[in-house]
Amino acid sequence: MAKILVIDDNLDICNLLKRFLSKKGHDVETTMSGVNGLELVKKNNFDLILCDFKLRDIEGPEILQEVKKISPMTKLAIITGYSDVRVAVEVMKKGAFDYVVKPLIPDEILSLIDRAMNTPTISPAISDTEEKQAESKNIKLPKGDADYIWGKDSASKNLLKEVSLVAPTNFSVIIYGESGAGKENIARTIHDLSERKDKPFVAIDCGALTRDLAGSELWGHEKGAFTGALASKEGQFELADGGTIFLDEIANLSYDIQVGLLRLVQEKKLRRIGGVKDKSIDVRIIVASNENLKDAVGKGKFREDLFYRFNEFIISVPPLRKRGKDIMLFAEHFLQLANKELKKEVNGFSHEVAELFGQYEWPGNLREMRNIIRRSLLLTDGDEVKISAIPHEIVHANKFAFKDDGDSPAGETSQNNSGQVTVDHVDLKEIAANAEAEAIKKALLENQYNKTKAAKQLGIDRKTLFNKIKLHNIA
Repeated sequence: MAKILVIDDNLDICNLLKRFLSKKGHDVETTMSGVNGLELVKKNNFDLILCDFKLRDIEGPEILQEVKKISPMTKLAIITGYSDVRVAVEVMKKGAFDYVVKPLIPDEILSLIDRAMNTPTISPAISDTEEKQAESKNIKLPKGDADYIWGKDSASKNLLKEVSLVAPTNFSVIIYGESGAGKENIARTIHDLSERKDKPFVAIDCGALTRDLAGSELWGHEKGAFTGALASKEGQFELADGGTIFLDEIANLSYDIQVGLLRLVQEKKLRRIGGVKDKSIDVRIIVASNENLKDAVGKGKFREDLFYRFNEFIISVPPLRKRGKDIMLFAEHFLQLANKELKKEVNGFSHEVAELFGQYEWPGNLREMRNIIRRSLLLTDGDEVKISAIPHEIVHANKFAFKDDGDSPAGETSQNNSGQVTVDHVDLKEIAANAEAEAIKKALLENQYNKTKAAKQLGIDRKTLFNKIKLHNIA
């Protein structure tokens, strides 16, 4: 049984919640005034406060701040008629336990109370760090996998905070970020921290779906639905039922597929191609794009109604070049993975390489870093990775001077009076562009001009490859 205080200036809501929750065995008090509510908090030990966001005398966020001072162990959930996730984010950042939208759903209220009673609360004195904040929400920090780890820089902490906020909800999420920045790993972490964690997580690269096969891949098909459909097939949404589906590069889906997706989101039902019956589907949808979907709507590439269905919560993944001190943290992580893969025992990076990594722009982000470190480790015989093992196009793409350690990279260099070897008389942008164009040509040739395979080899998505082919005028 929970001791609950309801603060709402709508008498009907107060009476409704008191009757309903009392029948469920809870001890409930109500008030229509924020000031009176705070007086009740001073006199009673409430487990949970359900507080309206907009009161006549004082707003919910202000009550939240006062409750934290008076009774820091009491949880507070905001009730609002504004179905705007920005309100939820704001109050949860300030310490609210949860957020519910009017009209109130009985089962949702009961679920909120159950979670409040079963989630331990720690005192504010030990909740200053991100780790303690995560513990207070009963969240185990994700440890990362072969592609992604959580850093310690402020950008990484803010990212983790947003993930921790949205993960326990059922909000749809749009993840923005450059290619290779770890968007799929962010989506998987949201799934792993949600109540759906024991159900499937299915990731789809929409850029790799051809127009003809996209419908079959997503919705599934019945036997004989089209030429070659020799047996019935479950679609990816069916496979993800009860769990989470991640749609990467969502803007690449054709218009007709977007229409089908909108129907699924609205009705929570799908029909296989060639089928005659609808099937109910319960799937949380997380989408990702390296292009702003609102801009895509303005260009007519993406349906506006579908965009607003997904636009419940937005996470922007910072590119690697903006991860500060975490750049070398990621580098060390990938070094250990490469050591294990190649059966080597390289201990670290030379000072020059560390300086280079900090200055490099990392257009391919984490994916590019991992590939570079694997290649560099293959060329390393000693106990640390030196400049000589780093690809020349990476070295030449930076305004970087490095000390001659006897392994200077080939190229147009000179030695100054201080003993430093520098790259002379070069246009860095032109070198980087030429190196990128050559790498694309080589990948296309090696994959017999299959752009999907070439993009995968280069560590970028198919759409980015098309844009770069056009940029470099590659025939």
